[in-house]
Amino acid sequence: MTESSRPRAMPDQHKSRSTPRFAGLAPRNATSSRVGASNRPRNTRPEIVLQKLLSSVGIRYRSHPKNVLGHPDVAVRRSRVVIFCDGDFWHGRHWAKRKIKLAQGWNADYWIAKIEGNRRRDRRVTGSLKLLGWRVVRIWESELRKNPQSVVRTIQAAIRRRSNA
Repeated sequence: MTESSRPRAMPDQHKSRSTPRFAGLAPRNATSSRVGASNRPRNTRPEIVLQKLLSSVGIRYRSHPKNVLGHPDVAVRRSRVVIFCDGDFWHGRHWAKRKIKLAQGWNADYWIAKIEGNRRRDRRVTGSLKLLGWRVVRIWESELRKNPQSVVRTIQAAIRRRSNA
């Protein structure tokens, strides 16, 4: 399949009406508001660590390519491998336990809906990318923190499988 005949990545769909909104909700305090506002959508510490590790083992990549569905954190175009570095909280790692804790906290309905929406979007984006011929690797920020070399080996294996296919 030539580059021009490949299906193009579709832009992200508009957010569904079930997406939670802040209307009627207030931050718990000024500190919570400040912390929430400082959360970065890209170039987070785990992403930067991942990028440095990939560079150190000679993997060439693009960071946050706009023309790839879902705007992955890293794309290895030559091998058609995309990597998402998912935050444990925002993407619902250990969701059953986390959901119970969130239900007991401040703005519980909002946070549960928000994270469930993120999880649905992650599944939808992963499936769409696979249909477009990409191999998708999702790693948790805590995995990267605990064992970065294992994460790099996982990514290298995904790239090798694509190169040998």
